[in-house]
Amino acid sequence: MDLALYYINLVAYTSIAGMFLFFIVKKRKTHPFEQSSWEKMEKKCAKLILTNKNIKRVSGIMLEEIEMGLRQKSNKNADIKCYPTYVRNLPNGKEKGKFLALDLGGTNFRVLLIQLGETAPEKEFVSREFPLPDLIRTSSGEALFDHIAECLALFVKEFKVDKEIIPLGFTFSFPCRQEGLTKAKLVQWTKGFTCSEVEGRDVAELLQNAIHKRKDVHIKIMAVLNDTTGTLMSSAYKQPNCKIGLIIGTGTNACYVEKIENMELLDGDSDDSNQCIVNTEWGAFGDNGSLDFIRTDFDRALDSVTSNRGKQLYEKMISGKYLGEIVRRVLVSLAKDGLIFKDSSYKCLLEADKFKTKLISEIEKKPENDFTDCECILEELGLTDFTHEDCAKVRYVCQLVSRRAAFMAAAGVATLINKINEKHVVVAVDGTVYRLHPHFRHLMEQKIKQLIRPGLSFELILSEDGSGRGAALVAAVADRMKREEIYRNLLKKVFL
Repeated sequence: MDLALYYINLVAYTSIAGMFLFFIVKKRKTHPFEQSSWEKMEKKCAKLILTNKNIKRVSGIMLEEIEMGLRQKSNKNADIKCYPTYVRNLPNGKEKGKFLALDLGGTNFRVLLIQLGETAPEKEFVSREFPLPDLIRTSSGEALFDHIAECLALFVKEFKVDKEIIPLGFTFSFPCRQEGLTKAKLVQWTKGFTCSEVEGRDVAELLQNAIHKRKDVHIKIMAVLNDTTGTLMSSAYKQPNCKIGLIIGTGTNACYVEKIENMELLDGDSDDSNQCIVNTEWGAFGDNGSLDFIRTDFDRALDSVTSNRGKQLYEKMISGKYLGEIVRRVLVSLAKDGLIFKDSSYKCLLEADKFKTKLISEIEKKPENDFTDCECILEELGLTDFTHEDCAKVRYVCQLVSRRAAFMAAAGVATLINKINEKHVVVAVDGTVYRLHPHFRHLMEQKIKQLIRPGLSFELILSEDGSGRGAALVAAVADRMKREEIYRNLLKKVFL
C-alpha cells in the first residue's frame, strides 16, 4: 500500500513540476524582452560570426574570381583583377651592390639606401623621410616629380653616392596599370593627391625625366611596384619558399607567385622565367555581390557613407580603415536598444570614426577579466557611469569584429596556398592590423590549417619594411638579371 501511495505522490509532483516548467517556458516565449541583455546582444551580433561552411564558401568563390582575373576574356568581369607585376624572379642571394628605394604613398615619402654583397649579405639600410606639402600634392605633376628628384639628389649627396649610377626601386602606392617592370600608368589619384597631368601617364618615366633634368645625380629606375610585391620580395631574400605577400593594414591586398602558363594577361615580356608575381588587388572581392550572404546591416551602413560606395567590400570587412568604425556602429546599435551603456553618455559614439581600430587591439591584449585599459579607453571617448559588464560587452564586440576579419583574411590566404599547390609556402605579412592585434596571427593560422589541402603546409612571417627594403630588392634582382643577360650574350659572341 505504501508503495502504491509513493507512486501516486511521484506522479502528482511530476505533473506539478511539469506544469510549472510549462508556464515558465510559455512565459519566456511570450515575453522575449525578459531574456538577459547578454542573450539579446549575442542574438543581435550573431551575423558577425562566420561558420566554417561560410568561410569555405568564401574561399571557393575567391578561387573562381582569381581564375577569371587571370584569363583575358573574363578579366573585365572579375572583381579580383590579377594584374601582372612583371616581377619574374625572386632574390637568390647573388644580388650585390648599392640600391635605392623610393616609397611614395602618403603625405611623406621615404628614400632608402641598401648595400648587398657576398661577404656581407646585407648591410642595414639608411633612410630619410621627406615631407610632401599640400601645395605639392595638389599642384602639377611636374612640380611633384621635380620635388622628389630634388630630395633624391639631397639624399645621395648626403651619403656620398652621387657620383655612382644607383639602381632604384620605386614603390608607388596608388592604383596603376602595370605594362612592364618599369612602366606603370596611374589610373587615378587617391589619398588627397590631385596633381595634374599624371593620370594615364607612366609615373616611372615622369620621375626619370625629372632626375635627368637635374644633371647632378645618376639614378636608374629599375622597377615600379606596390607595397604588396615589396613585402613578398623583402622576405623572399632570406626565405626562398616565400610565394605570397600580404598587407593587412589601413587597406588589404595580396600578391602571389603564379605560373606563366596560367597568365593570359602577361605579354610583351621575353624573360625566360616560368613565373611572375601577380598583384591580385583583392580588396575589391565581393563588389559584384558575391559576399552579400555574409555582409551584415552594419557593413551595409558603413559602406553607404564611404566615398567609394559599393567598392572594396572585402577590404571593408578586414582592414584597419574600417574595423573600428564597424565596432562603433555595433556599440551604438546595442546602446540604442538599451543593451549597453544604460545612460545617454553613449551619444559621444555617434561621431563617425570615433572608435579607432587601434583601440580594438588595446582592449583585446588584456586578459578577459582585466578591464583597466578598456575603462581608460571608454573614459577618453567620453563615456561615463559604465560597468564591468559594459566593458565585457565592448570586448565581446571587438572580438567578433577582429575574429571575422582574421577569418576572412585566412580564407584568402588559404585560397592562394591551394592555388600555388606547393608542399610548403611562406607567407610574408605586413600592416598595422596584423602587427598590433594580439591574436590576429593565431586566428589566421588556426583557420588556414582548416582550409588548405591535406599535405600542404605554410608559415606566416612578419615582413620587414616591404615598401622600402622590398623595393630596393626588386631593383637588385632586376639589376642582377640584366648583368646575367649581358654575360650570356658575351658568351654567345665568344663561342659562336
